[in-house]
Amino acid sequence: MIAPEAVVTFERLDGFRIVKSFGLASGEAICPRSLLRSTFRSIGAFIGIAPLDFLTDAERARSDCLSALLASASRLGANGVVGLQFEAREELDGSTRVFAFGEAVLLEPEPHTLR
Repeated sequence: MIAPEAVVTFERLDGFRIVKSFGLASGEAICPRSLLRSTFRSIGAFIGIAPLDFLTDAERARSDCLSALLASASRLGANGVVGLQFEAREELDGSTRVFAFGEAVLLEPEPHTLR
């Protein structure tokens, strides 16, 4: 499994060097539309209540998406992901699709140089 500290939005990870690139790894998750939830969210937003369910759904979709990305990178033989990006879009049926991608890489610690 890939350690959380080996997944970064940057093009490189400080203290490590990229030994091999396995190419693009990706993952996606879909948060289905719920008419009942949407109605209650709208009412809650109208009267000033924070939409906690919406945040929970979004967090769950992001977490599921990231898990799928890490599984994909692991299957390629990677122990890290650099250049992580997320995209989200609403589909025609009202569901939300979250997509994550990044470069799956094999990392090794940089040798320490003596001064």
